[in-house]
Amino acid sequence: MNVVVLIPAFNEEASIQFVLQHIPQELVDDVIVVDNNSTDRTAERARKCGATVIKETKQGYGHACLAGMEYAKRLQPDVVVFLDADFSDHPEEMARLLEKVRTGYDLVIGSRSLGTAEAGALLPQAKWGNRLAVCLIKLLFGFKYTDLGPFRAIKWQKLLDLNMTDPTFGWTVEMQVKAVKQGLKITEVPVSYRARIGVSKITGTLSGTVKAGYKILFTIFRYALAK
Repeated sequence: MNVVVLIPAFNEEASIQFVLQHIPQELVDDVIVVDNNSTDRTAERARKCGATVIKETKQGYGHACLAGMEYAKRLQPDVVVFLDADFSDHPEEMARLLEKVRTGYDLVIGSRSLGTAEAGALLPQAKWGNRLAVCLIKLLFGFKYTDLGPFRAIKWQKLLDLNMTDPTFGWTVEMQVKAVKQGLKITEVPVSYRARIGVSKITGTLSGTVKAGYKILFTIFRYALAK
């Protein structure tokens, strides 16, 4: 399989090199870091580690992912792996996700709930929000997820077919809900999770938590009503 790793990054100079150094190079063909208006040395450090760095000036996690996808079109991968830049996930566990793709799954979510998380790695508001979101997805769409974890692998053509649009915090849940609605073959694998380097731009602030929570719930109900 031709595998591309896509990493949205905003001011992650302290962590990006560790993320890139722990990616299993034997499994990956290209690594794209999307610099989402960083004001630090994120882009510089990513380039030094050998990643392709592109810039997306429109702020937002989804904007960065969409920019990465646009660049990936010229690479025509078989699979895209999404990975955060804060080193909370364990990139070396990527083989777990890709093995499931090889056996026929279209979308594989790295579940922190099924895996092992360091004490304090998942803040209470993140745990509560995850539980609420997956419960609503089960209730409204009939599919049982355990997590909205950002560490995930998806077949490239299936990703294109999802017609992803969310520019900000709703990106991960949009993908999971649309995958259910389109009948993709989905599974989860346990992944490890550690306390991130630096402060989260989402759950690390009250405003970020409120905005993310609202957008996730809005996205779930939006696609439920569109059934």
